[in-house]
Amino acid sequence: MWGAIIGDIVGSVYEWDRIKTKDFEFFNPGGHFTDDAVCTAAVADVLLHDLPASPTLQRWCRRYPGVSYGGWFRQWIRHESPESYNSFGNGAAMRVSPAAFLNRDDLAAALAASDRVTAITHDHPEGMKGARATVHAIWLALNRAGPADIRTTITAEYAYDLSRTVDEIRPGYAFNETCQRTVPESITCALESASFEDAIRNAVSLGGDSDTVAAIAGPIAEALHGIPRAVEAEARERYLADAPDIVAVMGEMYGG
Repeated sequence: MWGAIIGDIVGSVYEWDRIKTKDFEFFNPGGHFTDDAVCTAAVADVLLHDLPASPTLQRWCRRYPGVSYGGWFRQWIRHESPESYNSFGNGAAMRVSPAAFLNRDDLAAALAASDRVTAITHDHPEGMKGARATVHAIWLALNRAGPADIRTTITAEYAYDLSRTVDEIRPGYAFNETCQRTVPESITCALESASFEDAIRNAVSLGGDSDTVAAIAGPIAEALHGIPRAVEAEARERYLADAPDIVAVMGEMYGG
């Protein structure tokens, strides 16, 4: 979803230069898309066209070799016979938003799609759970559930602690690449937001794995609030000018 890609672009500046404030330039001139956007587009391609998941993801990622892939995933991309590697990294959650968006009328289908594109790499129970929880939260928001109901459902279904506020999380939060320490915080950033932009600012302000936290929070916030057309246009025209295939698959997913 566009929310994941915009979150990725905005958060990219702060992945290694972390901040603990919501007061920052939203679209920084140094912003760029990373592996989160590439993998989101790849998942959309898989689900839109019923393509085999592993070779499709590999093909997309080989096309964009320099966008900050994790070490194990980078090896997986190059492998001739790729196998899942029991990961519970937050890469499981940042790429799965199309599973919810393309199955808005069927939760079971959305979760099955999540499993299909996650098990090829992140088949650890916590990796599968992180992806499912993200898809479930997006799906609920797309079906007009409010933040309180989403919080209750995700807490009950996935045993995530969503009781803390963003202000309570921020002081002690540090860079972390696991689903266990990324997905609950990302969901909270979205559920506590007053707008799409506010959710992304929440995510970046935690001072963690900023692009990925924002890429997980972004599609939940998009489903809750929508994205201003000017924000989407700036991401597309300013930051994806050299990635027409990402723009094309996103346009197809949204029916444009």
